[in-house]
Amino acid sequence: MHMQKEKEKLREIIFGYRTNAGKRFDIILLILIIISVFGLILDSDNTIHQLYGKSLLTIEWICTILFTIEYIIRIYCCRSKKKYIFSAMGIIDLLSIIPTYLTVFYTPIGSLMLIRIMRLARVFRIFQLSKYLRSGHTMQLALRSSRPKIIVFILYISLIVIILGAIMYVVEGQQNGFENIPRSIYWAVVTLTTVGYGDVVPITTLGKTISVFIMMLGYAIIAVPTGIVSSELTKNRTTNTQLRNQNEIISKENEIISKENEIISKETEILIKLNELQKKIEDLKKNN
Repeated sequence: MHMQKEKEKLREIIFGYRTNAGKRFDIILLILIIISVFGLILDSDNTIHQLYGKSLLTIEWICTILFTIEYIIRIYCCRSKKKYIFSAMGIIDLLSIIPTYLTVFYTPIGSLMLIRIMRLARVFRIFQLSKYLRSGHTMQLALRSSRPKIIVFILYISLIVIILGAIMYVVEGQQNGFENIPRSIYWAVVTLTTVGYGDVVPITTLGKTISVFIMMLGYAIIAVPTGIVSSELTKNRTTNTQLRNQNEIISKENEIISKENEIISKETEILIKLNELQKKIEDLKKNN
């Protein structure tokens, strides 16, 4: 019994965030995550690695050991171990500690430790920022609704860049840097998205004319996905407003119906009392 109480208390601290102890635990956890992530970012610089590499590695191992203990405690005190282990946050918690241990066998895999920054998602619940999560959910719904249109849009863009890449390969040729069709398609993508790295540029007049057309097309294309998503957001907002209005109307109708039922029940009671009174009057008449 005592052990069960301790487990409940530990669960409240580890998974809870409404108590002071739970908030303190989560804030300390977030600080450790930030320290670990920044340490890994700094360690990727050769100069910093040579000067402070050992210290940063020590900090990383300390953080990883603490995260490992925390992960084990979470499994121990949660009500449904399977549910936590296979949940999104459970998988992220596990993936955030595995790379450190794998660096013993393959050092570059340590860069994957940056996945632990995903654990900072807990900041939304700790500081009660759920309204931002709701906004993100609205955007997710809009993107999901826009998916068929966006897929068709991307398909058409893919066809356009393949055709334009092939045309530029024919117009410019290998002597001007368009060595093959894939490289020409790469140039078409870069130009269409208005990035323009400048590593491959057209030389001929016809090639430059086609480039101008592609760049103008790129500016026009940028507005299309934005319009699709905005349209879906507006549609979802309108739908939500309509549903809200319908719910209000239904609730008002229910109130009216309930009041009518009350009136009917009262009328029924009055009729019953009148019948009883009439019977009494008739009984009195008979007795007289």
